[in-house]
Amino acid sequence: MQAKDLAEADWLVQWGTMALLEGFLPQMPPPLTLLEVVLVLFLLYLLSSTPGQGKDPPGPRPLPLLGNLLHLDLKQLHVCLCELSKKYGSVFTVHLGPKKVVVLAGYKTVKQALINYAKEFGDREISPIFTDALQGHGVTFANGNSWKVMRRFSLKNLRAFAMGKRGSEEKIIEESRHLAEVFGNFKGEPFDTTQPLKYSVSNILSAIMYGCRFDYADPAFHKMVERTKEAVRLSSSVEIMLYNLLPWLRWCCGRWLVKRTKMLKITENLVEGIKGLAQGQKDTLNSQDLRGFVDSFLVRQQEESDQPGSYFHNNNLNYTVGNLFAAGMDTTGTTLRWSLLLMAKYPHIQDQVQEELSRVIGDREPRVEDRRNLPYTDAVIHEIQRLCNILPLNFPHTTTCDVTFQGHFIKKGTMVVPLLTSVLWDEEEWETPHSFNPGHFLDEKGCFIKRDAFMPFSAGRRACVGESLARMELFLFFTLLLQRFHFTPPPGVSEDELDLTSTVGFTRSPSPHLLCAVSRT
Repeated sequence: MQAKDLAEADWLVQWGTMALLEGFLPQMPPPLTLLEVVLVLFLLYLLSSTPGQGKDPPGPRPLPLLGNLLHLDLKQLHVCLCELSKKYGSVFTVHLGPKKVVVLAGYKTVKQALINYAKEFGDREISPIFTDALQGHGVTFANGNSWKVMRRFSLKNLRAFAMGKRGSEEKIIEESRHLAEVFGNFKGEPFDTTQPLKYSVSNILSAIMYGCRFDYADPAFHKMVERTKEAVRLSSSVEIMLYNLLPWLRWCCGRWLVKRTKMLKITENLVEGIKGLAQGQKDTLNSQDLRGFVDSFLVRQQEESDQPGSYFHNNNLNYTVGNLFAAGMDTTGTTLRWSLLLMAKYPHIQDQVQEELSRVIGDREPRVEDRRNLPYTDAVIHEIQRLCNILPLNFPHTTTCDVTFQGHFIKKGTMVVPLLTSVLWDEEEWETPHSFNPGHFLDEKGCFIKRDAFMPFSAGRRACVGESLARMELFLFFTLLLQRFHFTPPPGVSEDELDLTSTVGFTRSPSPHLLCAVSRT
């Protein structure tokens, strides 16, 4: 077929699909009419499918419009993709609806793509909902020069205000005390750890962004945290997933996309809150005494105020702060929830952690420098991150150019999923990949060992900008809580009955549960 014919065929497929849904969603057409339309679409699909340049990655044959959705469990998509990799190899194709996606599976393949082919696989795949909500601003769902400038600025200032200053350690320890007080107030009775952990992690981010913390009872703080949590939840809802796969649905049935509307409104409210806090920072700004990330951004904004095209504008300020806040709160807070649940699930491991803490640290508060003298505790934290696999699908990438990778041709602009589940649970890299085993990070002498396949923060150009901060938070929160409390299931529930099933969402979170924090003093 000629290029013109292919273009016309592609247009006909899109037109036919829209016509089908416009008729299907508001009112069901007669069965015969629907069958005729589906057959036409199928023929058009076959006409528009031609071999690419070179060998395309293999994969299951997609259906028109639906792709491979009928063969995938969207509630455990990462598990389905791992199973498909066993059949089709470490580089394969699936179709999520009409969207073609190349999946990279296994430690060696993911590392090769993200490190050795960092430029080719270096752009972010930005789904329609994030295009609508963020408009290309910020640092998480952005590409091009704006992203490069915001990422470089974020890394530098996170190091300055969080990673490289002893003051950050003090802030985390101080926040750990507040968290321990909240846990202690339950006096050993069952409670849900979700909210206090989210508040604590959010306060660390607030201290880095604005130079101050909020009281847990502050209504404005409550609202900010709850809106952020709700935005993250909505972004992974089935309705939003459908919209991301078929974005033109907004034109034919926009009034039914309630969650899209709700998410855009929540994002707008979050931005308004950030604007208010940033204005307060601006009104009291002292360029000689920067309190946090926002102050640093405002100073840079003033310095470049006469430069046309500067990326230090208010939209990038608002969305970058929002991106860092949402990502940090959700991932670190969720990992801490998993950590306490696993300690209650495996009391013998909790006992060993607490024995090491008592022997090495005693009654004083843990410090970051203690990590090297706590090999078992360090191994347990790493194993929690590995097994819990917070971002199983990673943040999807997209190819910046045509690329031939491991003998497969992948077109520019193709969505790519570096499957972190397949790395953290790689059967060739981990002795017992599906079991909680701190021994993965210990040698025969009980010394801590690094493992190359430990990649919870991804790798390469798009690796998590807050990795060092997250590692510090996880260590200090975890050790202080384990030092002060012993975590158990609620009365009447055995360790075996604690459910490790994850919930469906943007991150892999524990199912709702209650724990008891029993004081050790």
